[in-house]
Amino acid sequence: MFHRTTRLFLRPAWPEDWEAVLGGIADEGVVRNLARAPWPYGPDDAASFVSRAQEPMAPDFLVIHAASGTAIGCAGLGAVGAEVELGYWIARQHWGRGYATEAGAGVIEVARALGHRRVTAGHFTDNPASGRVLRKLGFRSTGQIRPRMSCARGHAVPSVEYVRDLANDDTAPRMRAA
Repeated sequence: MFHRTTRLFLRPAWPEDWEAVLGGIADEGVVRNLARAPWPYGPDDAASFVSRAQEPMAPDFLVIHAASGTAIGCAGLGAVGAEVELGYWIARQHWGRGYATEAGAGVIEVARALGHRRVTAGHFTDNPASGRVLRKLGFRSTGQIRPRMSCARGHAVPSVEYVRDLANDDTAPRMRAA
């Protein structure tokens, strides 16, 4: 599955993308904000990530800056029970430009097209920037903060939980599908 936003192209990661993934995520400041990525993050981790099979109802995407063709991060859906969860990371050198919000909006459009009625998300309490991204995307806090394992940190970290109901939700900006 592929998706195009205004500035980004979302596509599956391919085995030959392992170096691009490694170049963006092998940064403790990025990885510490993710639940499932280990630290240190090495070549074998990147090769394993890009070789994973895609889940048809919960796709992952490499985030490509469309104008330059440069991989700048990853975004996608993860199956959590009967629901899907939005996850994303953007390489540090691309922070502060709205790419996480734009990639997230693209993934929400994909979730809606796949028939998902609800998307969950969360962020560690010491990563308020991710909370701002989620609120821009129309997510609402559930009021719950729960411990969530951070593989990079090696222990559970408090996570603020969010939800976005997609059924009868026309508040998301529409972006062009490719």
